[in-house]
Amino acid sequence: MRRKIALIFDMDGVLYRGNEPVEGARELINLLKGAGVPFIFLTNNSTKDPVMYREKLLSMGIDVPEDLIITSGLATRLYMERHFEPGKVFVIGGEGLHREMERLGWGIVDVDEARKGAWREVKYVVVGLDPGLTYEKLKYATLAIRNGARFIGTNPDTTYPAEEGIYPGAGSIIAALKASTDVEPLIIGKPNEPAYEVARSKLKADEIWMVGDRLDTDIVFAKRFGMKAVMVLTGVNTLEDVKKTGIKPDLALPSVKELLDYLKTFMEASK
Repeated sequence: MRRKIALIFDMDGVLYRGNEPVEGARELINLLKGAGVPFIFLTNNSTKDPVMYREKLLSMGIDVPEDLIITSGLATRLYMERHFEPGKVFVIGGEGLHREMERLGWGIVDVDEARKGAWREVKYVVVGLDPGLTYEKLKYATLAIRNGARFIGTNPDTTYPAEEGIYPGAGSIIAALKASTDVEPLIIGKPNEPAYEVARSKLKADEIWMVGDRLDTDIVFAKRFGMKAVMVLTGVNTLEDVKKTGIKPDLALPSVKELLDYLKTFMEASK
């Protein structure tokens, strides 16, 4: 009986770097679609929402529906809806995270309102990657958390890969707030269970493969929840990092281009 597999793809550093697609990404996704192999995209980047990511992927020739794209911002909203009582939110993050918090519908306190003292009304401080980060945002987030607001991080990634190299990630901002508040945040994204709950609800398979570039999020995520860990070397981590950390993927490939060939062979052998 043929084993049914499904795949979870990270995005930054796996399918593209910045706005540059990785060679073979489009062909790989088309292969999976043609063969009827289930897959989703699961990114810890919360700067865009699924609508925005669909547009970005389309510009690279990769056509997938929005419901196959899960961001840490979306996972954060779903978790908050399930587990918390409504309350006002202060957001440090990009447009995608702001959109998700608006969909939550609990009310957002912005910096202008915080200046007038509304930080005292904040019940949740939600933090993701914020390209427009300012000291003032950190200040009001710190005041709200020290006043008792729940500290929630979308994801722990301290860096992310882009065209020029490695940029600071959401984890760097979260680390600053941990230092200024002495409070440990609830982290939603990979490698944590809230992200797995959302991803698993989308996939029905005997075996799930997690394809990522980061050892501390993607590969640890796969190992923690019993998935096959596939590492590609087009993003943050290298084979040297595998030796240093001892975090070992089940399969390491130069890029998704080689994964395309590997899957063709796998599917042929599974017939």
